[in-house]
Amino acid sequence: MIRTTLFALAVLLATSAAQAQCRQALALGLDVSGSVDAREYRLQLDGLATALTSDDVRAAFLAVPERPVRLMIYEWSGLSNQRIITPWSTIRSSTELDQIAANLLSTNQRFTNDATTAIAAAMLFGASQLAQQSECWKKTLDISGDGPANVGAHPQAITEEMLGDMTINGLVIGPKSRANTTKNLNNVKSLLTYYSEFVLRGPGAFVESADKHKDFTEAMRRKLIRELRLPNLSLLRPTK
Repeated sequence: MIRTTLFALAVLLATSAAQAQCRQALALGLDVSGSVDAREYRLQLDGLATALTSDDVRAAFLAVPERPVRLMIYEWSGLSNQRIITPWSTIRSSTELDQIAANLLSTNQRFTNDATTAIAAAMLFGASQLAQQSECWKKTLDISGDGPANVGAHPQAITEEMLGDMTINGLVIGPKSRANTTKNLNNVKSLLTYYSEFVLRGPGAFVESADKHKDFTEAMRRKLIRELRLPNLSLLRPTK
């Protein structure tokens, strides 16, 4: 009975994907707050460019050309500091990924004087952008960061009603660092735990980690492959 139900669900998802104009809308939010210096900024943007043009990520984007993925990229810092650096782009071939990568390589840092980290505001901004992609059957938001929120609402306060139907994944830089901005070492959780408990949303949500900014490229590559992976319907078929 359970296998039959899972199979029916998989068929429903596949049908929904076939009817949609795109199979997934993917928004990437990059933390560029005051804790990110010029070198770390370049490691993030150049690393994302490298990840997007790697062979396995290209293959993941282009797995179903007739039902493409739509991608947008933005930077975030304080409460009102969000900047779209790649507007919504439909990925139908490697050309689009090459163009996005070239734009990332030529993008310069803007929020250099903002020491605040408003994760909740970044989540809501990404959700508002994903709300524009109603034709996509799946909506995914990535929040990358190297520190906890220190201004605005706590990420835990952001409800599903405020976000809509979407999944939020995370990419943590420095997963073992402290999850607060005080010097109190009592009951301090790691940043990885902070994201896992307060930022992730939706079924199948996960957090990837990079020990340092120099590891960002490989962490982003792993994350993109995982979240763009197509469901394996054969694993859900009932046995005879």
